[in-house]
Amino acid sequence: MKLGLEGKVALITGGSKGIGFACARLFAQEGARVVIVARDPEHLQKAKAELTAGGLNVASYAADLRNAGDAAAAVAAVEADIGPIDILINSAGAARRYAPETLTTQAWHETMDAKYFTTIHVLDPVIKRMAARGRGVIVNIIGQGGKVAGIHHIAGGAANSAIMLATAGLSSAYARQGVRINAINPGATMTGRVRESLQLEALQQGITEQQALERAQARIPLGRFAQPEDIAQMAAFLASDQASYVTGAIIPMDGGMNPVI
Repeated sequence: MKLGLEGKVALITGGSKGIGFACARLFAQEGARVVIVARDPEHLQKAKAELTAGGLNVASYAADLRNAGDAAAAVAAVEADIGPIDILINSAGAARRYAPETLTTQAWHETMDAKYFTTIHVLDPVIKRMAARGRGVIVNIIGQGGKVAGIHHIAGGAANSAIMLATAGLSSAYARQGVRINAINPGATMTGRVRESLQLEALQQGITEQQALERAQARIPLGRFAQPEDIAQMAAFLASDQASYVTGAIIPMDGGMNPVI
């Protein structure tokens, strides 16, 4: 299936690692003009070097997306240097996990800054530019923690739920202006952060990391964690004209772990 992404300007936040990096690689392979944005210049340069070494043409901008001014400046720079943004993949931001008794008002604020506002600070200027042009696609990569209230992910789950509601509401508000907005809710995905969690779990239980992985995967109906590339494939489809009648969708990708509506 030809996705028709050739020549499209695709801005990918959180593009230096994990799912964002997988999206950057796939979109570049599909011929999109990829721009990755991340907070850490070192990680950003490493990601760009790896993609460039693979023969892919990728631009990069460092910005702390928790800051609305930095996010707006990055969006303006991309449009000035590369061209109008056709596709936005929001993959930046990760919320810390807290035991319920350790949650404070400050922790709630930091969590919303880390995930919710990191998404909104880019989405807001981009969606308005897209609407003015009468075209554009946004895919928010969120997380199943917004659907299922994990005891150590209450604040982060609340941020995820807020992004889901924003996705649904904005998709309706901007559909007549030619902008489609969808979301993906990954479950356990084999990223660096998950590997660190498995290492910690293995240490705590006195087992090997492989045993910890096998135990975790045994709880998933499909029998494995997602790979970042699995999520990237769905993001590419949603961003393409093959999904031209899809907007406001929030797609779970957790291997059947949480059979919720």
